Order: sequence, then structure tokens, then C-alpha cells
Amino acid sequence: MSETVINTQELGEKIVQVLKTIYDPEIPVDIYELGLIYDVFVNEERDVKILMTLTSPNCPVAETLPVEVEEKVKSLDAVKDAMVEITFDPPWTQELMSEEAKLELGML
Repeated sequence: MSETVINTQELGEKIVQVLKTIYDPEIPVDIYELGLIYDVFVNEERDVKILMTLTSPNCPVAETLPVEVEEKVKSLDAVKDAMVEITFDPPWTQELMSEEAKLELGML
């Protein structure tokens, strides 16, 4: 009996789709387009680690947003476990936003 090979790239893309459903409550743009997600790691065991930041260390959702990200990613059937790590290095700036986010916010 052979084990099913997990396509980590495919799973990564599914995770990004989930991340695009999570919004910063103060800005009407999803956290992925805002540039708050620095990296998504997926290993062969289907454990996911997400390295993300917040718009500021005093962000009102500093307690709840990482939990929401973790829970939504864990809800994917293919994900065994998910962990979110918050970093402020490098600090978030508006340059990290996608063109789509800048357009949405009238910055282009």
C-alpha cells in the first residue's frame, strides 16, 4: 500500500485562498493582499506554519487575528496542524501591499 503523496505546492495555494477570506477589520482588504503574510511553510506531514505580521504592534486584533488565521487554515481537510508566528521584523509598510490592495484603497 503506497502513501498518498501530498502536493505541498497545491496545498499552499489552497491555504492562500483561505487567507484571502480573512480581512483586517480596519482596512477593507484581505490580509494576503495587504502583505501581512510573509511566508507559508508546508511540510510532508501537512503541518503548516504561517509567518505573518500586523499593521502595527498595537493593532486592535493582535490577539484575535492570528487565532482566526490558525483556525481557518486548520479547517482545510488536507492540513494536519497549523501554527501562526507573528513577527515585526521587517515591520509592515504600505509598500508590502499588492497593486490590487493599493487600487482598492485609492492609493494608485
